Amino acid sequence: MKFGGTSVGDGKRIKHVAQLAKEYREKGNELVLVTSALSGVTDALLKCARDASETGKTSIVKEFIADLTKQHHQAAHDAIEVNGIVEKVSNELDLRIEELEKALIGICYLGELTVRSIDYISSYGERLAAPLLCGSLNSIGVRSKAFTGGEAGIITNDEYGNAKPVEITYSLVKERLEPLLKNGVPVVTGFIGENEAGIITTLGRGGSDFTASILGAALGSDEIWLWKEVHGILTTDPKIVPEAQTIPVISYIEAMELSYFGAKVLHPRAIEPAIKHGIPVRVKNTFHPESPGTIVVKEQKTIKDIVKAVTVIKNVALINVSGAGMVGTIGVAARVFTTLANAGVNIIMISQGSSEANISIVVDESHLDKAVKAIKVEFRNGTIKEVTADRNICVVAVVGAGMANTPGVAGRVFGALGKAHVNVIMISQGSSQHNISFVVSEDGAKKAVQVLHKEFGLEKVR
Repeated sequence: MKFGGTSVGDGKRIKHVAQLAKEYREKGNELVLVTSALSGVTDALLKCARDASETGKTSIVKEFIADLTKQHHQAAHDAIEVNGIVEKVSNELDLRIEELEKALIGICYLGELTVRSIDYISSYGERLAAPLLCGSLNSIGVRSKAFTGGEAGIITNDEYGNAKPVEITYSLVKERLEPLLKNGVPVVTGFIGENEAGIITTLGRGGSDFTASILGAALGSDEIWLWKEVHGILTTDPKIVPEAQTIPVISYIEAMELSYFGAKVLHPRAIEPAIKHGIPVRVKNTFHPESPGTIVVKEQKTIKDIVKAVTVIKNVALINVSGAGMVGTIGVAARVFTTLANAGVNIIMISQGSSEANISIVVDESHLDKAVKAIKVEFRNGTIKEVTADRNICVVAVVGAGMANTPGVAGRVFGALGKAHVNVIMISQGSSQHNISFVVSEDGAKKAVQVLHKEFGLEKVR
């Protein structure tokens, strides 16, 4: 069971999580808990580290440390019912905060912030949360021991900020955690591991989910549960369509497609170990534990719903590369994509007409300027006549495994949009047929999502 930042936001919420874990344990389940940092802590840690490196002012660090200590001591008092345990946990927090303070002051004097330092500093959010959750469990009669990711056996490569587990992880985790499951509940820090030299690394975006997935796979769990502040995976963003419903069952492939296309509930990489080992992943709401949530499974036997969800990606931009010189010229597309890769640009979507006279590419908006500049430099010889950009767009994706082998889905999608007068700028459909994605203007995105949600009856309770 992994608990996100909102679920362990403060001491009262940590106490609620401990009670939940106790209830599931009393029902005969063996559990491992993965905890995120308390609300806002990771962002605050990174801001303080940046400020320390830029200003060199130790007063910024002192003020931050005082606030951090106060926040975590308060959480200890709210989460833990037994005085002796509060003191023990508070002492442990103080030792870790003291280490953190030394590192931050070192950054002040050095005036630089390396990727390795960023991983070390950002790991403290989880490393302060784990003793709190462990103490809360101990205070209500559940034996518990806290581990950092590295202590639990998560050994990674040296890619700071986006580390991946190496193969030995799976046997180490089993060896270190499995013997504890009969008599207690291990608590492991999400998001962090360590490399073979014992240096702290972080697992990147969706890191705590990734931790839970690694541990679940290593221990051969029946299910991996991700507790969040939502009821599960929804048919669309409820801010756009208030009637959005929780999807009870979804396949791995559909969940991956949705997360690629902007649904923030699951990060694609986070469930990779679960997919590899065929372990179902359940997304549940910490504050409504009675709600069944969504279960993500290998494959569904029957596909009742052609379309499962409609999702939208914002903060993207469209680049059109065109020119008569592209027609029949071998390797133009390869040069475009190699140029963008070398410039560190993330490509979200691609479309090319059979005339070969233009290529349309969707990129993160933050990458737009460097993408356009790199293409113009690469093709200054004139093969490409024009490179234009449009920031005022969104990508809408219609996702569902039932779309494969069902004739007429694209017709329904674009027919409904046509009737609603939503102009489609670009279309892309993968050969997997699990999603149809297209570009519309920023103004048309909300309407497109609402129209398609209704067209495929996604507002009906399943």
